[in-house]
Amino acid sequence: MQVWHSLDAVAPGLRPSVVIIGNFDGVHRGHRLVIEQARAQAAQDGSPVVAVTFDPHPMRVLLPERAPVQLTTVPRRAELLVQAGVDHVLVLGFDADLAAWTPREFVQRVLIDGLSARHVVVGENFRFGARAAGDTETLTALGDELGMQVSALPLAGAEHPWSSSYVRQCLAEGDVVEAARVLGRDHAVRGVVVEGDRRGRELGFPTANVPTDGLTAVPRDGVYAGWFRRLDDHSDRHPAAISVGTNPTFHGAQRRVEAYVLDRTDLELYGVEIEMSFAGRLRGQETYDSVDDLVSQMHLDVEAARRTLGIA
Repeated sequence: MQVWHSLDAVAPGLRPSVVIIGNFDGVHRGHRLVIEQARAQAAQDGSPVVAVTFDPHPMRVLLPERAPVQLTTVPRRAELLVQAGVDHVLVLGFDADLAAWTPREFVQRVLIDGLSARHVVVGENFRFGARAAGDTETLTALGDELGMQVSALPLAGAEHPWSSSYVRQCLAEGDVVEAARVLGRDHAVRGVVVEGDRRGRELGFPTANVPTDGLTAVPRDGVYAGWFRRLDDHSDRHPAAISVGTNPTFHGAQRRVEAYVLDRTDLELYGVEIEMSFAGRLRGQETYDSVDDLVSQMHLDVEAARRTLGIA
């Protein structure tokens, strides 16, 4: 597997490929259907499957005030794409120059000249080129002219089509169970543990704290049952109670995600990159009149987390 960050970096002599194109944020079940179709096409002659994605999200360049938070970082996105069956990933830096390419220019420079695409698989709502002038009909017409087949797949999902925007909506509402259904796995947040207020340790519930950056999708403020995993030693995941919010009982101002690993008070995690995944929402964020009230609730949260995770 190779991850290329420009067309110039694409391996020379790349065999005619099957290409999928999209933001692929979250690499949800709909994305994986596109990958499955691409793999089926590639199996006909052993072609590599190449995913083309963009960084940053095009909306951050075109309409930054409307740009969505990301479900996955680019490295994690590439990792998930490969796990789903992609052979190589091309990450195109999206800027004003690329945004000005015509649909023909995009197809010629990226698909034909850059990736030797013999077949392209996209969703039926795919748009490309300056001012999103190109759609699947445009792509098909250019493919017919340039010797490239095109498959446009209908959006999957029942009441709500599987999409990254729908996952973001679910997370904003705190519905991590529905988000997981669309993703095909629990939504997770990764980050490096920073030193917090140490109040959790004093109260008997030491937590690993990761600040939110405003760019990564974090569930609605509240307390969740989930899983904790450190990423530096490939250790197993551990059950956890995860808090999202500003800690209003202590008049906190910084929004952060903090995980208490159940029954563990011996972990030293400052500076360690961790992953916290969300399995179920336990309650909303609340302000308590006393520390004793908060501690009592934290004990209840731990027991609720055990039940939700099936380890009671």
